[in-house]
Amino acid sequence: MKEAKINIFTQGIKFTIEKEKEFKDWIIEVIVNEGKNTGEINFIYCSDKYLLEINKKFLQHDFYTDIVTFDNSEKANEISGDIFISYERVVENAVKLSELLEYEISRVTIHGILHLIGYNDSNSKEIEEMRNKEDQYIFQKKFKFNN
Repeated sequence: MKEAKINIFTQGIKFTIEKEKEFKDWIIEVIVNEGKNTGEINFIYCSDKYLLEINKKFLQHDFYTDIVTFDNSEKANEISGDIFISYERVVENAVKLSELLEYEISRVTIHGILHLIGYNDSNSKEIEEMRNKEDQYIFQKKFKFNN
């Protein structure tokens, strides 16, 4: 069995996770709790501008977003993918929603993982299910982030 590999990159921003190993272990724990195995998952925390270009190029969407997830899974029960997260958008959302930045980064991070697992957010029922899952996993762990 291939070892789980979670990579964290930044593009055009300053951003670090204080307890990166624990953060990665938490992500793997979420995946295991959902009955899946972890392949290779790349998190790219980036600028609004960078993610806008990704959104335009690959999805033909000309608007800002907080996350774009690409599923690269090749095996039925193993998830792999690239998850692009706009740090600037997450900061703006945290302010707008009066949330802690740590909460909002964790929420968007797990949101991407849930998409890779197979959850969607196309209608109100799916959105509610996704939000409940996000909350379930976020409140299990707390992490600090630096910029």
